[in-house]
Amino acid sequence: MPAPEGTALRRTGAQDHGLEKALDHALVDLAGDALERGERVRIELPVRNVNRTVGTMLGHELTRRHGGDGLPDDTVDVALTGSAGQSFGAFVPRGITLRLFGDANDYLGKGLSGGRIVVRPDRAAAFAAETNILAGNVIAYGATSGEIFLRGQVGERFCVRNSGATAVVEGVGDHGCEYMTGGTVVVLGRTGRNFAAGMSGGVAYVLDLRPGRVNPELVDLERLDETDAARLRGLVVRHREQTESAVAWRLLQDWDEALPRFTKVMPRDYARVLAVRTQAEADGLDPDGDEMWNRIMEASRG
Repeated sequence: MPAPEGTALRRTGAQDHGLEKALDHALVDLAGDALERGERVRIELPVRNVNRTVGTMLGHELTRRHGGDGLPDDTVDVALTGSAGQSFGAFVPRGITLRLFGDANDYLGKGLSGGRIVVRPDRAAAFAAETNILAGNVIAYGATSGEIFLRGQVGERFCVRNSGATAVVEGVGDHGCEYMTGGTVVVLGRTGRNFAAGMSGGVAYVLDLRPGRVNPELVDLERLDETDAARLRGLVVRHREQTESAVAWRLLQDWDEALPRFTKVMPRDYARVLAVRTQAEADGLDPDGDEMWNRIMEASRG
């Protein structure tokens, strides 16, 4: 359908995205010692929901100056209070920790690339975090590495296409871990419908899981072995340390009783490949060699 008569068919004016007002300009300025010399920096600021993609420009500056490996964890430690706008912490690299005392909108941690995001209610909040929504939909979409600790529930499509990040949360909506290919997810609360649909890699540990909420096409539900138990406890401890979570505290008070309440959600093809890799390494094969690759390909074909 042709454009209405008189409508311009080319760019006739400049767009104004308001980037000069971005909160990240203040973050970049305040993080100067870290960006220039790698020194540890602590920043405290308020945040509002008009502040979108907070941390992204800061992450760009860090990566531009220090490369893809970033800086040591927590080199830039930012504490923000208030309600964050969409895409809080998007693409944040290693070396940046964003701590939000409040709540956030959709796409938190989108493309997370090694950084750490911690979200919890303000310490003055009177409500129980685990029974309330703390952040929106599509959190950790396409994340590749890093950590997310969320004290409270979140919306739908949590960790969709996550390929390497670790995330702990206290409840998720529908379609959690959809198309996930790697990483680790811990759910310390309710789980919505269609969990693990298209999940081909990574692992999820879910408290009091209702099997009917899981899409069984690609995954199996398993008991935790000793390795899983140690890994899970470590993440629950870290969640408590990072967020002061009441849920984590209660679980840790009697861990032996809490542990059987968890179910491991494991992609079955991924499990076969991991088993073959473990055996091949035990046989002394080069983990990056052709024989290892041949065994993995054979296992993936079932």
